[in-house]
Amino acid sequence: MKPDFSVIEKLGLDLPPIGLYYDLFRPEDIPPLEMGLDKSLCEILRYAQEKGEPFCFTKDHPENCVGKIMVGMDSFPPSAESGQIGPRLGVFDSARCNARLYYSVKRLPCGSVNYVSFIPWRHLKSVPDVLVFVGPASKLEPVLRASTYSTGEGYHSECTPVMGCSWFMVYPYMTGKINFVVPAFVHGPHGRQLWPSDTVVVSVPYQWVPTVIGNLGEMPLELPGHAGKEAYYAEFGGILKDLDEKMKNP
Repeated sequence: MKPDFSVIEKLGLDLPPIGLYYDLFRPEDIPPLEMGLDKSLCEILRYAQEKGEPFCFTKDHPENCVGKIMVGMDSFPPSAESGQIGPRLGVFDSARCNARLYYSVKRLPCGSVNYVSFIPWRHLKSVPDVLVFVGPASKLEPVLRASTYSTGEGYHSECTPVMGCSWFMVYPYMTGKINFVVPAFVHGPHGRQLWPSDTVVVSVPYQWVPTVIGNLGEMPLELPGHAGKEAYYAEFGGILKDLDEKMKNP
């Protein structure tokens, strides 16, 4: 059953969440990304937010960073896996520190994906493999809260200073975990100035999409205690006082 994605409208996001699909075979009714664009995978995600229309990125498209490797369309050259790039960027002090990343960063098996579809949420017809929300923390707070509202699960963030596209596009798909990332902490998105510095990316894998979307439609998106400091203390104090009274005669 398709979730009611229309609740996303109530979040008031400036950029539309994007659904990602990883396919070995050509997806039906999804036009290919126009040729001639020389972008990294994270730039293609940003482009999808601007374009507002579905398209698929293929193994035949150019990509100027590590995106194709992350999504299973290509493999790393030895110079990268040995850790030679990071020290030259000033991110690591030695190749051995950089090389450690290649043991932990998630990437899909090479040859397993030929097409990555980017679908703005208004065009979603099914649950995507990963649903990527981008915006300021204040507007994405309800998205993370929706993950714990009916489950009690805690929040989770995992990332590295490079290869950020893996953490918000591939890691959730491979692990089944919701992940949130601050793009300003990652070399590529920061250097490319893809989003404002206060941006957070929240990535929801398919297992969690129905829960998150369903809870966004059920729970209050704006909490009274978030209206300001006085509102917070008044509400919290009132709750404690009421519980103290009830505990007098449990």
